Parts: sequence; C-alpha cells; structure tokens
Amino acid sequence: MRGKKRAFVARKTSLPISFLFVFLVLDFAVSFSLSPAGRTDVVVLISANAEWKPVRAAWAKEAGSATPYGEFLSRTLEAGGKKLSAVYFHGGWGKIAAAASTQYALDRWNPRLLVNIGTCGGFEGDVRNGDLLLVTKTIIYDVVEMMGDADDAVADYTTALDLRWLKKPYPASVRESLLVSADRDIQPSEIPRLRQKYGAVAGDWESGAIAYVAARNRIPCLILRAVSDIVGTGGGEAYGNPGLFEQRTKAIMTRLMDLLPAWLRAADKLFE
Repeated sequence: MRGKKRAFVARKTSLPISFLFVFLVLDFAVSFSLSPAGRTDVVVLISANAEWKPVRAAWAKEAGSATPYGEFLSRTLEAGGKKLSAVYFHGGWGKIAAAASTQYALDRWNPRLLVNIGTCGGFEGDVRNGDLLLVTKTIIYDVVEMMGDADDAVADYTTALDLRWLKKPYPASVRESLLVSADRDIQPSEIPRLRQKYGAVAGDWESGAIAYVAARNRIPCLILRAVSDIVGTGGGEAYGNPGLFEQRTKAIMTRLMDLLPAWLRAADKLFE
C-alpha cells in the first residue's frame, strides 16, 4: 500500500509542496503505528480456544484489544525483581493461524522473548497426563511430497530451539523433548512411525509453525506444553469427549500461568 502511495506522489509532481509534505507525514505516521516504539519484553502466545479461555477468565474484568487473529491483554509481570512488559495474545489454532499470528506478534510488539504455553497429546506408554514438556525441537510431519524426497520436505520445516539462554536448574520438573506438529489430531495408527522415525512422545497442532517463524526472525522462543490426553492403539481418551479436554486444559493453563514468572526469571539474560 505504501509503495502505491509513493508511486502516486512521484507521478503527480504538480501537487503543492505543502500537500506533499502533509501526505508524507501521514504516511509515516501510519507506518509507525504498525510498529510501536520500544520493545515488549515478552509475548505469551496462546493457540487453542480452550487454552485461551482460562487465561481470559483470569482477567475477566480487563478489557481486551482486537487483532485480525484474536484478542490480546497487556500486563506487567514481576520476575526476579524486574517488572516486565507482557502481552497475552490469542493467536488461534492450527498451523496457518499459528504462523500468521506469530509473525504478527513479532512485527507488532518486537518481543525479547516469545513464549507459547499450551497442551499436547501424549503417546501411550511414553508420557503421562500432566507431564510438562520443554520443547527443544519441532517437526511438522504432515508434509506430503510426491515429486521429490519427502524427508527433505519435512526437514525444511524442522526447527531446533536454541535454549542456551535458559538457566538451569529449571523452575519446574520438565521433560526436554521434541514435539511433532500437524493439522490433525494424533492418529493411533501413526504412532509407531512417529515414535520410531522421529523419537516423538507427543504431538500438537501449532508448535512447529510457531518455532519455525520465531527462528527465522531470530527471536528467542520458549515452548511449554503439558500432556492433556493420551492416545494409544485403542484411540484417544479425549476423542469424542471435548469436555474432558477442556477440563484438563483449564487445570494445565492455570498451572502454566502460575509457573510463568519463574520461567521468566530463568530467562533473565534476555531482559538485561
């Protein structure tokens, strides 16, 4: 849009100089408003509707602000004696919404740290309900390449998260793990392949897209996902039972919100 405006100005050279000046000032103001001055310390990206619901309920009296994706809430968090500016942002579910809303958040708030907290489905026998995963790598596995090497296509969307800035010991009991992502719930028949080929123990819909976009923007990214339901050869315990998923998700999100300040203290190198 701005390119078209400038082309218009270049052609209409007969316009008064004062008009051109005002026009350019307004153009700059619009551009500036899309990228506010300064940096937000942390953006907490929430994906699924069921994950956002308990976050929103925690500040039910606070007015949210709309975006093209979901609403956001601006907060101040205290971590290690520091007051950090934070935005809780409902980005939406699935890879498309996750990728688009992640880029939107990075462009708009320019955070020092991007955090994604949420749920995942666990593989029977590998994890238990409530287990907290600190994601070290994401793999988007539902890429179907028929003309070339399918493994090369999956590798293009595989992201290793650099967590060297995160202090140990961690503030909570976690399992460092890769997480597979796809725009689908875990299919029981696919678990043996995902386990054998990638070493996967759990999967979700959005982490792969979020990590991918954050890495390409060189923004530190922390992904914490807790197991909300188990999937095995007999199916998924939450499949056909959304009430169970919502109940467990509420408990998980409450727990992750309570833990967040401690995780931010472990990331204090990013806020110096």
